[in-house]
Amino acid sequence: MAIMDFHGTSSRGEEVRIVYFEQRAARSAFAFAIVGDDLPRIVHWGRPLADPRTLVAAADALRPQRVSGALDETAWPSILPTQAEAWTGSPRFVVRASGMELFCHFAVTDVRIDDDGVTVDARDAEQGVRILWRCELRESGLVRQRMTVVNMRSGELEIGTVELAFPVPADMTEILTTTGHHLRERSPQRQPFTIGRFQKASLVGRPDFDSSLLLNVGRTGFGFTHGEVYSVHVAWSGNSLMAAERLPYTSGLIGGAEALSGGEVTLCAQGGSGDDGERYTTPWLYGAYGEGLNEVAARFHTELRTTHTQWRAELGVPEKPRPVILNTWEAVYFQHDFGTLKALADKAAASGVERFVVDDGWFGGRRDDTGGLGDWWVSQDVWPDGDHSLKALADYVHAKGMEFGLWFEPEMVNPDSAMYREHPDWVLRPTANRLPMQGRNQQVVDLTNPQAYDYVYGCMDVLVTELGIDYIKWDHNKYVTEAVSPRTGRPAVHGQTLAVYRIFHDLKTAHPGLEIESCSSGGGRVDLAILSLADRIWASDCVDPVERADIQRYTSLLVPPEMIGEHVGASPAHSTHRATSQQMRMAMAFFGHLGIEWNLLKEPQSALDELGVWVDTYKRHRADCAHGTVIHGDEADPAVRVDGVVSASGERAVYRFTQLTTSQTYPAAPVRLLGLDPDSDYLIQPLACNIGSGEPFTQIGNGQSELGWWNSQGVVMNGGALAAFGLRPPCIHPANAVLFSATRV
Repeated sequence: MAIMDFHGTSSRGEEVRIVYFEQRAARSAFAFAIVGDDLPRIVHWGRPLADPRTLVAAADALRPQRVSGALDETAWPSILPTQAEAWTGSPRFVVRASGMELFCHFAVTDVRIDDDGVTVDARDAEQGVRILWRCELRESGLVRQRMTVVNMRSGELEIGTVELAFPVPADMTEILTTTGHHLRERSPQRQPFTIGRFQKASLVGRPDFDSSLLLNVGRTGFGFTHGEVYSVHVAWSGNSLMAAERLPYTSGLIGGAEALSGGEVTLCAQGGSGDDGERYTTPWLYGAYGEGLNEVAARFHTELRTTHTQWRAELGVPEKPRPVILNTWEAVYFQHDFGTLKALADKAAASGVERFVVDDGWFGGRRDDTGGLGDWWVSQDVWPDGDHSLKALADYVHAKGMEFGLWFEPEMVNPDSAMYREHPDWVLRPTANRLPMQGRNQQVVDLTNPQAYDYVYGCMDVLVTELGIDYIKWDHNKYVTEAVSPRTGRPAVHGQTLAVYRIFHDLKTAHPGLEIESCSSGGGRVDLAILSLADRIWASDCVDPVERADIQRYTSLLVPPEMIGEHVGASPAHSTHRATSQQMRMAMAFFGHLGIEWNLLKEPQSALDELGVWVDTYKRHRADCAHGTVIHGDEADPAVRVDGVVSASGERAVYRFTQLTTSQTYPAAPVRLLGLDPDSDYLIQPLACNIGSGEPFTQIGNGQSELGWWNSQGVVMNGGALAAFGLRPPCIHPANAVLFSATRV
């Protein structure tokens, strides 16, 4: 990354300082201006500039005129606009002293540039509040910023809101976010970016199903492949908000913040020696610019891949292919016994599975979801010592050449449990005599209580060692509401979130090579902060492949495919009772971290043979999923989807054509294959796994005649032509999908 620093003078005689960041390889640049001692104002965000020195003129070129009926200065928002700089929109910096709100006016006192970014120090000396703004342009082309608030007063300072934002051009006129609920996460929604404030808040202790992984603003009609788009993401796993706001006086801001409850973060006074007092640091707010959402997503994928490469290097853990998983939940639910799971492990190993995960039901008195949660010791009723112990199963799984995984829900407890009966004070509650409303018969463990934290971490640490656990499926099934710590009497979501990060970090540090999945009733906790520690997320509890088509597509706006759990389930699907073909179920699980959520003991050998073919095919292509570029098409036909992954070298790609419902076009119209080198020729041919157990290529779908290229010889076409006009996909039945490859010749 290059950082340049320019100085000049405005027409008003003010000193103007420009700090310009550039990542040429990522085609990304960012700049802010400091005019006089005002807080920084972002003056460029997009592609690198030919001559960034011209930005010195931004103080004259971008400053708005004073207009009638308003203040003497028209709002030109800084990185933290306040009423002192004529901001009249939603409050973005709210702090209180002795219950009274302070209206701050900050003056920059120092700017420090280092190899990774810039720190700006600013103060309201009269009111005793200091802020440190940190800004970085990452190798991925993402811009990120966060702020630290320091109490320099003689009394306490309560933090209310610290909402950072990025400005966007006036012609960014459409907002795209996602909404959802359990079993239907990441459903896209659009609306015009009009004057006013659009906000999505998550206030249940996690981002939740309805959270929008990204808030995107772009030119009207922007899509995956076209249209300028600016996106933001709050990297925080607790309560948060994202918002887009436009005033009659400004072009628009997009940003977000941690959502704090009253009294949740209160900074103690500065020390008697004159040292600064306590401080609060916001989560990172990430910003991405791109031509279409595919470019935006690629930036987040690069960021996470880089983070995990560095994390593995620190722990001395070599990179390995993503192991194919079998998870026992939809296979057996709570019906655990050694013989059944041993037989299931045999079927899994024969199908090419590399990691066997035992889900809920192995501990304490946990025979259903009404009791036992929190009693983190192996149930002697189900797993007695000796040949039928859980340790014996783990050893058997390891002997079969597979890793062993185990389910935990460390943040929750059933009131019907030994843990709760012995320590009712370890539960978050609004008053001493009232518990929050339950969810799934659960309450939330107060991990900000050191005793509760030590108990939970200690139990997990011991079990990882004793059982040789390679993988933890970490679940989180209850909304965190009325979250007050009995120990402090204060709201505790902020501290609870930090405690979760600490357990993830400490377990992985103590057990190098241990991997952890973030599951939260499916896709309820997905964000960059948890993803920097977790190795995988569970996109949804719904494994119905028709529902998954868009759940996985919009999850991949933030999460790279190798970190998205995508499982082959039973038919009919347990969550929807929709029946689908085995090919559809396997094709939909292909572009991710492949897993199986299926009782293989009840399936005929022909189905297991077909599963084995698909697993083998996935293994041949999973390295490209882990390092390549994800491509989603913008299909005019709402009944179809085209998704793919192009290898990092551009030598090859795999695409999926999905026919969700019937189309007005019959047969389906040609589809564009994007992401290939436009100057190279590619051999396009179906993947062999499409034909299952020997079915001829020509019998695919419901076509009445052969499709010219749908055979083992395929067809050779130019990459530019494939992007411009594409090729005709097979005519297939609704709720079905096929895979085909492109190989440079």
